[in-house]
Amino acid sequence: MSFASLGLRADLLRAVTTQRYAQPTPIQKQAIPVILAGHDVLAGAQTGTGKTAAFVLPLLQLLADKGHPQRQPRALILAPTRELAAQIGERVHAYGIHLSLRSTVIFGGVGIQPQVNQLRRGVDVLIATPGRLLDHAGQRTVDLSRIELLVLDEADRMLDMGFIHDVRRILTLLPKRRQNLLFSATYSEEMRQFSDSVLHQPQLIEVARRNTAAETVIQTAYPVDKARKRELLTYLFQREDWQQVLVFTRTKAGANRLAEHLAQAGIAAAAIHGNKSQAARTRALDEFKRGMVRALVATDIAARGLDIAQLPQVVNFELPNVAEDYVHRIGRTGRAGAGGLALSLVSHDEMVLLKSIQRLLGRQFALKPVVGFEPALTPPPLEADASERRRPQAAKAGAGRGHSHAPPRAATPPPRSGGARRGGGQRSRPTLKPN
Repeated sequence: MSFASLGLRADLLRAVTTQRYAQPTPIQKQAIPVILAGHDVLAGAQTGTGKTAAFVLPLLQLLADKGHPQRQPRALILAPTRELAAQIGERVHAYGIHLSLRSTVIFGGVGIQPQVNQLRRGVDVLIATPGRLLDHAGQRTVDLSRIELLVLDEADRMLDMGFIHDVRRILTLLPKRRQNLLFSATYSEEMRQFSDSVLHQPQLIEVARRNTAAETVIQTAYPVDKARKRELLTYLFQREDWQQVLVFTRTKAGANRLAEHLAQAGIAAAAIHGNKSQAARTRALDEFKRGMVRALVATDIAARGLDIAQLPQVVNFELPNVAEDYVHRIGRTGRAGAGGLALSLVSHDEMVLLKSIQRLLGRQFALKPVVGFEPALTPPPLEADASERRRPQAAKAGAGRGHSHAPPRAATPPPRSGGARRGGGQRSRPTLKPN
């Protein structure tokens, strides 16, 4: 099936060709015709499935077909984080490059006046985070009375982050008659109740099992004492020569401390979390994408929505308290069918969290101690299932240079006392201290 067969207009197809999309993904095949037909949509799709194009392309076509651009927004896309809003804005611009539609992105953490000026010039598509949108609404710098199409992207994360009340306030500012599209990676009972209050006879589209990880991601857990996690992570960076790794911590302070530790060990690293300014977050992400930073240490909220092409691996330095967040974390790798590796450093006190994750996924994955880093406290045995023993070929094919998926090799680890030291044969690399 081609994009042309989905009913998209020629100027959108030109933009798709420029983006070098060969053929639509499953979520795009299912969602685009349904949205073009004017239906409300409830879509369940993991990250990396092409869901942004699945709603942006038909949204642009619906607006362009009606013509008559207005000063007030006709489509509103709500996103939970600044990074995701910015990335959606980039996609709207790229796909609509041949259309006479105007769009803008508004989020917090930056000055409001440039956004006010842009809104005054008039926009057709408004991409926003809930808090900043309410700021504009309170100052009467945005008029939402002519919204024809509403998109709630990563709606589950909006609920998790406590934005539900802000979203409901925004809904009261919109026309009653509109088309609604709700996209969510997970589907809890709370999400079902929320979607029932927003959507009208929606078409259900689901391209992946609920609360599941991408099949192309190989998942491995390394048991280690909590006090030796930073030492082990440094050792793995040096042994495997990792060049691009997204590392997750639970807290902002923990992200800062870990990024500083890695930088002191000669591994260029930066932290990204909610306490960082938008400029610092954007700079850190850009340097990570360009290879200037090898380790991007992030909290769950900051990393949700990050779009990093062909990210080879994700490391859970600490397991999340909520099992569903594990799915979102490892969804940063193995995107759009590519292979990926997800490693978790699991201390004895996190075994309950690991079991909760395994129950959610409906599978187990083996604990594989790294030679020299065996934990003093022996965790209870966890037997790997058949899918772990028979690793998918697609994931192996996605492994890049220095991204070994094999069990830890016998190697001499750093000494237990003191910090990890770089091996004599390791080339020195520039150090970027966390910003």
